[in-house]
Amino acid sequence: MALDSLDVRLLRIFVTIVEAGGFAAAQGELNLSLSTISNHISALESRLGLILCQRGRSGFRLTEEGRAVYEEAKRLFGTIDQFDIRMKGLQHRLNGTLSVGLIDNTLSDPASRLTRVFARMTDEAPEVALSIVTRPPHELLRDVITGELHIAIASFPRTTLGLEYVDLYEETQRFYCGAEHPLFSRDDSTIEIDDIRSYNLIGRSYWNARDLKIFSIANPRATVSDMEAEARLILSGRCLGYLPDHFASRYVSAGLLRPIRPDLFSYRAPFQAAFDKSRAKSGLVPFFVKLLTSEFGVAPSGRSASRLRAGR
Repeated sequence: MALDSLDVRLLRIFVTIVEAGGFAAAQGELNLSLSTISNHISALESRLGLILCQRGRSGFRLTEEGRAVYEEAKRLFGTIDQFDIRMKGLQHRLNGTLSVGLIDNTLSDPASRLTRVFARMTDEAPEVALSIVTRPPHELLRDVITGELHIAIASFPRTTLGLEYVDLYEETQRFYCGAEHPLFSRDDSTIEIDDIRSYNLIGRSYWNARDLKIFSIANPRATVSDMEAEARLILSGRCLGYLPDHFASRYVSAGLLRPIRPDLFSYRAPFQAAFDKSRAKSGLVPFFVKLLTSEFGVAPSGRSASRLRAGR
């Protein structure tokens, strides 16, 4: 069938429903009544000649055909978004320098698609120069506030009023010990929180020991400002601390590190893009944010700071 604008609109409604988890859950985002949503999906099913989902008292569930249509629709909208970004770049002839701040040691994370984002930025806005710096997350937020950076991407220790945040992905953090540490050869089933408290723990300077809250200690034995420094101390066999699993994996494979009680001490650190919306009404920042949301497959709308998040 040949798609028209109505089909595209109905497909967007369908994708929203799937990602929300059902008709009722999608009401707020679509701003439509349940009956209107149901009518739209019925119209789409009629257009496609397929049953896309089961709905009713038993809940919402995609059919096999519905899952296939959802995946194809996502690919379609990704292509449309890329076309839209490219056209805006051509229309406005973006130029100047975009300053982006990152945290250290994220290159090995398969969930991070920043390499692809920077490639597209270079291809689709060839007159824009990139300035990329690597700093601890609290310094990145400071530099976005002062205007030194246009945008920062990290797992932030706090949220700052006046900035907008876009959720991108999550990073798994695990609690590690080195091969020379007494806990390295102990079975996880014998290790409890009280056991951990008796050893030297590493804190992150920008967290004020909040990353070690589960252990209820006043002060860590060592403090670091980046992941490489923390890894060095853990590898020494004298300290315990958190590392991203993708960063630690090479040392785990070599038998130099092991995670301790992943069931108890692991957590997911959300990564976000932070920017000053008042400085981002037009130009480079909206273009880059559109690239981020397109490449990471997330909602394009930013949100204001509202609560403290756990992370690096």
